[in-house]
Amino acid sequence: MSEPVNLNRFRKAKARAEKKARAEENVAKHGRSKAERALDRARADKADKGLGGHRREDPDA
Repeated sequence: MSEPVNLNRFRKAKARAEKKARAEENVAKHGRSKAERALDRARADKADKGLGGHRREDPDA
């Protein structure tokens, strides 16, 4: 005879597998991770601050 199967465990494992598959599709569809976007934003902010430090004040303003 075979082992008895816990239906709750089977149902939850199936739901986890479907959720993981959906997440992989979204990653492929939307591209970059949150960490990559944050890194690009931080680099852009740093570059902007660096340029702002070299900006001259306009004497007419």
